[in-house]
Amino acid sequence: MAASEYIYAEGLTVGILAGFLMHRSGFCLAGAFRDIFLFRDGFMARILLLTVVASMLLFETARRLGLLAFYPFPLLGSPSAAQLLGGAVFGVGMVLAGGCVVGTLFKMGAGHLPAASAFLGLLAGSAAYAEIHPAWSAVRSALDLPSRARTVPQLLGLSPGVAVAFLVLPASVLFLRWYRDGKWRRHGEEPRGYVPPWAAGIGLAALGAVHYVFTGMPVGITTSYAKIAGWVESVVAPGHFASLSFFRSVALDAVNPATGEVLRGGPAPVLDAVAAVQLPVIAGVILGSALSAVLLKEFRVYRNVPLPQLLAAFAGGALMGVASRVGGGCNVWHLLGGLPILALPSLLFVAGLFPGAWAGGRLLSKIL
Repeated sequence: MAASEYIYAEGLTVGILAGFLMHRSGFCLAGAFRDIFLFRDGFMARILLLTVVASMLLFETARRLGLLAFYPFPLLGSPSAAQLLGGAVFGVGMVLAGGCVVGTLFKMGAGHLPAASAFLGLLAGSAAYAEIHPAWSAVRSALDLPSRARTVPQLLGLSPGVAVAFLVLPASVLFLRWYRDGKWRRHGEEPRGYVPPWAAGIGLAALGAVHYVFTGMPVGITTSYAKIAGWVESVVAPGHFASLSFFRSVALDAVNPATGEVLRGGPAPVLDAVAAVQLPVIAGVILGSALSAVLLKEFRVYRNVPLPQLLAAFAGGALMGVASRVGGGCNVWHLLGGLPILALPSLLFVAGLFPGAWAGGRLLSKIL
């Protein structure tokens, strides 16, 4: 089996397992932010914190064992106010959509019609960004911060291990207190086949670490949303597609120091290095969720969905599509990829998610 085939197989496997876990547990990254503001419920936020800390430990272990080809990883970018803006817009979008870029996939795999509407919105938003890419590129350069450091340890001149220990130790004390207070489980009877969200969070952290080791990058999928949107546009309006510089841009251009392999790719609708890393994960999450739903006899498409809900989901997806490009990645990329290595761009993106989710919750309460 060729090296690229191993990458495709690994991504599909990680995606299937992730989709299965998310469906069985109701794991929702969007809910970690949305529930705080809409329901004053911090349960999913605790699960998210556990997942980030577990990812932090696993990434650092892999780094110290020499298993990571890149650290920091490619596509991370430099810190910029653009990430703060992207996070805020993304926060609004994920609340309106009822899920983030990966939550949309696992819900769609189980037959959730609003999630399918959000998925179409993600493609539309990715296509819309292509129209403003030249203008935004000029603005983006003006928003870059002066620091060349890409992570907090680089900024402070610390070893990554020291920074990880400084955060993991107090987090462990907090996790133990939550365990004693019974805050890792929701109250009430658990349905058949249910996976506790805390277990799903640790499982997703492990899958993310495996993906990082195999591909040199953590899980990310939104550039491939742009690829799909570009392919559709190339078929429907080939002349206009050819005029868009965004689809000719190169997001990834790196050499694997361990193998000498050139990794190159971008939003163009071709099977490049980005497609090899991302597309199998997208397909896997949908398949894994569908498999879980079928095994539980829960797969069904609810057709009587109110039109305002479908429109809100589409609009939310479109906002996430644009914000992922503006902010240098989606919430999965930043929360479970950049945040565990204390990447400055990811910290800025996450800082924007909070006011965005608050604004999204206020807007959603008026729409529905």
